[in-house]
Amino acid sequence: MNRRNILKSGIALAGASGLKLPHFVAEPNRGSFALDGNIMRFYHPAIKERFNITMLADTHLFKDDERGIPFQQFSGRMAKAYNQTKHFQTGDSTNPEECFHKTLEIAQQGDTKLLAMIGDIFSFPSEAAIEWVAAEVRQSKLPYLYVAGNHDWHYEGMEGSSHSLRDTWTNKRLKAIYQNDHPLMTVREISGVRFLALDNSTYQITPEQLAFFRKEVATQKPIVLMVHIPLYAPERSLGFGCGHPNWNAQNDKNHQLERREQWPNSGHTQTTLQFHKEVFSAPTLLGILAGHTHKPTLDVVNGIPQVVTPPNAMGGFLKVELVPYS
Repeated sequence: MNRRNILKSGIALAGASGLKLPHFVAEPNRGSFALDGNIMRFYHPAIKERFNITMLADTHLFKDDERGIPFQQFSGRMAKAYNQTKHFQTGDSTNPEECFHKTLEIAQQGDTKLLAMIGDIFSFPSEAAIEWVAAEVRQSKLPYLYVAGNHDWHYEGMEGSSHSLRDTWTNKRLKAIYQNDHPLMTVREISGVRFLALDNSTYQITPEQLAFFRKEVATQKPIVLMVHIPLYAPERSLGFGCGHPNWNAQNDKNHQLERREQWPNSGHTQTTLQFHKEVFSAPTLLGILAGHTHKPTLDVVNGIPQVVTPPNAMGGFLKVELVPYS
């Protein structure tokens, strides 16, 4: 059994039995990491002091009001999704609003230094839902950042390419919660660690985002990369679609269901493929945090861990602890 399969087996065992996973020691200049349930720890000598952040994705809020009536032909399917869920830890009945609110309370009690909302917070760009999240976060007084997932800007069946629809609904609806950050790329530095959030909600990376990533790597400071769609890892499905070698029109099975533009015949752009290559060779990258697949997983590629958070619609989140290490 190879190392990745051993890790996958360990995660399944830990989830079933409550056992803690051991530390995984990567190359010396990367420090190390550990995963205990939904608590991720990064250890690195460049971290100045111990602190934590809270990362969530896939809340899939469907809240709407009379302003959404003209868009119901585009929001109808997702408005019926995730209305009632089961909590990822207890199995109790819950719902996305309750889960989001509770996650903010947990973050407040845990003295988190950053709330990172990494995509699919909304099932469609509802004004009511966006305003509700803005009010919740404002009331919590938590410092936060936000980048979109593939549902946040998507009204199903609306004409236009994924890139044009993302631009349109970012400007019309989502812009209010970006806090003047660039919608496609933003960064926060906390105690010597750079938290880099990139919007890959079209499964692709733009040349500007690649340049931004390279600039961050050039700082030589430790980086935690946060993306909605996980980067391809060996044997993973097309849910890990950023840089996946089989991401193309032939393998796009859901474009009719989601009533969206089909993936291109040519697959990924060279920019996206180059981004994938450079991420997994970046010497200062502590790890990658992602969402999208609604299933917690861990992959380690070239010594770099990629963790997918359990969906916030079921109460899931990642507590990410950063710890000085020598």
